[in-house]
Amino acid sequence: MLNIVFGDIENSIYHPPTYFDNQYEDEWITDPLSIEMIRDIDQSEVVSAHLIESPVLGPISPREISGGVKTLMLMAFDDSGKIFNASSCGDNCAKWIVDISTRKDLTINLHHVLDFSTAGVFEAYMANTGKTIHSYEEYLDEAFQIKER
Repeated sequence: MLNIVFGDIENSIYHPPTYFDNQYEDEWITDPLSIEMIRDIDQSEVVSAHLIESPVLGPISPREISGGVKTLMLMAFDDSGKIFNASSCGDNCAKWIVDISTRKDLTINLHHVLDFSTAGVFEAYMANTGKTIHSYEEYLDEAFQIKER
């Protein structure tokens, strides 16, 4: 299930891309989920654990993929108990956050209202209000109540 916490929270990694650069494992890059996310978000192809072919940058290392994909891979594969700041993700990552939360319990930290409108049907627990939401509209209602406080 997806758990969302707005604002600062203990045990949160504020800048996940930097954390990723120092923590990722080669097998994360070649996992089928990562290959799909890199293809979708960065429009790039994984060649190997150390080489990604970008249509814009040419051959790049995993350290040069987008911060959004780095954050998604941390959410999917890092089992340290850290909470990752999903505000480092673009709105195009929202559907992947929901997907990851169907595979494992996932707590994210937000500092803005992420657009989950393209994520389809999803359920999330809004930690700040203690309510479970079941749609994008309910998410917005809760998020704006939190942001107004």
